[in-house]
Amino acid sequence: MARLHLLRVFCADDGSGGNPLGVFLDGAEVPPEKRQAVAADLGLSEVVFVDDAELREIRIFTPAAELDFAGHPAVGTAWLLEGAGALRPPAGEVGVTRDEQAVYVAARPEWGPAFELTRLGSPADVEALEGPPGGHDLIAAWAWIDEGAGTIRARVFPVRIGIPEDEATGSAATKLCALLARAIDIRQGRGSRILARPAADGFVEIGGRCAVDEVRDYAPP
Repeated sequence: MARLHLLRVFCADDGSGGNPLGVFLDGAEVPPEKRQAVAADLGLSEVVFVDDAELREIRIFTPAAELDFAGHPAVGTAWLLEGAGALRPPAGEVGVTRDEQAVYVAARPEWGPAFELTRLGSPADVEALEGPPGGHDLIAAWAWIDEGAGTIRARVFPVRIGIPEDEATGSAATKLCALLARAIDIRQGRGSRILARPAADGFVEIGGRCAVDEVRDYAPP
């Protein structure tokens, strides 16, 4: 029996919204050969296995694939591992910082899935989408809510990696922040908020609020 933490990452200011995430803080409880099946069974956009709590080594799986990096799993895991100054997914070392209300991780925009970014004319155009624009299978659609304030409406469709539409996507946020070369405040999905800002040496910091919904035993299939 493994111990599973279920939380939401990139919540709105009132604690609502956020992208559900599963984290096994003791990754050894789930053998490597069972992890893809576990991710598919849980049906979340990503599941994290912490393989070394001291070194903060993590592995990230979608229902269909393992990722070298993903933003909302990194932020959520950093939030659970209080005191962690870094995480180590396969892509490289991810720095972790905190303020009173949010956790931030620093990642390179080229890490994670190779999302296309497409700008639409208005937030209403983003809202009106019934699926990925042009049938693309790994794409983020966005529009300015208020360009002066840096607020953005976005929806992300990572169909290629087994997620029809993602509620909040940190790796896409790193790419958009790098493209715009400025701090941005992204409103994604049904009610999630992602903060992103350029950092030193080509990194981008992404962050937000998290909330734990449940901690329970889980029997791997």
